[in-house]
Amino acid sequence: MDASEKAAERVITFMQGNLSEQLTVDDMARAALFSKFHFSRIFQRVTGISPGRFLSALRLQHAKKLLTSTSLSVADVSLRVGYASVGTFSSRFTRSVGLSPTTYRRLGGFTPYVPVEDSQAVVSRPTGAIRGTVVADPDLPMGRIFLGVFPQRIPEGRPVQCCILDGPGEFELDPVPTGVWHLLAHSVAADSDATGGSEVTYVSSYGPILMQRDNVMHVELPLKPMRIVDPPVLLALLDVRRSALERERERKSVAAGHR
Repeated sequence: MDASEKAAERVITFMQGNLSEQLTVDDMARAALFSKFHFSRIFQRVTGISPGRFLSALRLQHAKKLLTSTSLSVADVSLRVGYASVGTFSSRFTRSVGLSPTTYRRLGGFTPYVPVEDSQAVVSRPTGAIRGTVVADPDLPMGRIFLGVFPQRIPEGRPVQCCILDGPGEFELDPVPTGVWHLLAHSVAADSDATGGSEVTYVSSYGPILMQRDNVMHVELPLKPMRIVDPPVLLALLDVRRSALERERERKSVAAGHR
């Protein structure tokens, strides 16, 4: 591990211990033991996102845990993670996680499906495709694998395209709108809880990808255990049990139609 990664780890640990505080870039730079300018640059290089964006993601990640593991009200949760306004917290949580705080709690932190961004600005663009292979150590106890195409190196909100694999192997994402994207993948062990702790979460990223008209990108995504410097997975986790049942129902329906 080089000095930059050690500095980023120090800052992230500092962030995690002060989520309710209004931290500034100066505060984070002091924790990193670097100048403000140098700190911001190395943090972005190590994590792929800015310090402020990483802090916001940590706050929402902790909010997810509080909502599923405590009886705190949504207002109390918002205060615990540094939001003075419960309205601002709720809107940011919903935009990033894909469910409102109350719905996220009611569903136990899982979602039955991940919707794809379908705004006119996206669907009207020319498109290309991404094909490749997800590879992983066969001894890793991972569940199904989610792959999504996002505008930033953090899995939040609606992807412009996504797919779900039963395990490591080949995939195809088609169509993918033209633009600059990040391909992100994660997998959570089927018997884990919704907090997605680092001991059961596996991630990979590829990008930025410049997608041009009719272009086909070929990539390899190695899934590895999540590290402290990897941006948190903010999307509500796919309900593996429910999605497996739905896939089985679809399989039976297709089989019945061919009789």
